[in-house]
Amino acid sequence: MREVDVSLITDAVKRMSMEANTRLGEDVIATYAACAMREESETGRSILEQLQRNAEISGETGLPLCQDTGVAVVFVELGQDVHLTGGALREAVNEGVRQGYREGYLRKSIVEDPLRRKNTGDNTPAVLHVELVPGDKVKITIATKGGGSENMSGIKMLKPADGVDGVKDFVIERVREAGPNPCPPTIVGVGIGGTFEVAAILSKKALLRPLGERHPDPYYAALEEDLLEKINRLGIGPMGLGGSTTSLDVKVEVHPCHIASLPVAVNIQCHSTRHLETEI
Repeated sequence: MREVDVSLITDAVKRMSMEANTRLGEDVIATYAACAMREESETGRSILEQLQRNAEISGETGLPLCQDTGVAVVFVELGQDVHLTGGALREAVNEGVRQGYREGYLRKSIVEDPLRRKNTGDNTPAVLHVELVPGDKVKITIATKGGGSENMSGIKMLKPADGVDGVKDFVIERVREAGPNPCPPTIVGVGIGGTFEVAAILSKKALLRPLGERHPDPYYAALEEDLLEKINRLGIGPMGLGGSTTSLDVKVEVHPCHIASLPVAVNIQCHSTRHLETEI
């Protein structure tokens, strides 16, 4: 049994809250450049070049990549041989978000009640997903998810007879209906299987994979590529102004499901895909 003081988790979440909002991953920047090279629209190319410059400026100055610094979505893989000391995990995560958003001068976007709409003032509570895994480590992944792209997400309980064509139709139609609203070029996370809530979580976890990395199962790797090609034929383009780069990538995650079910969820991420991970 390995003891881990939750203060280490607070410190990690604080640091990642600030860094995720000011530094894009190299995979994202490289994908901007590659898409700009083959973008058919002059306006689209110009936008993709501006996104690259925006990332450079943010990295140089420490200013946020976007004014919407999002809801802090935190995934924790907790080793079953870890004993947490010094407090509760959820409170440690929230304290890290609280400190990071305050010290990083990041916009606080969380309201304490969905209908009465009073801002909590510190971007807490975070959305926390905890998975118990083998080992004595704590892996923490934080994704700062903007409201505009999150609002364009959707879920549908398909019939098993709808099959892969039904899945494709739903995903493509969701992106079509979203149009310019999620600030394209987007990354499209797709969760297939499980139950209603599992499909939704899978679609968000899918967004954490590096751009350009394909699903390990060739069947689903081919599905990702086919969806990306069809989505980019929609012509929505960068920032919705037309072009051949509506999405930077499509990621699919799957889970076993009931014989009578085929849940499919789509979680759309804007061009500023912000996430970091660390291990304690």
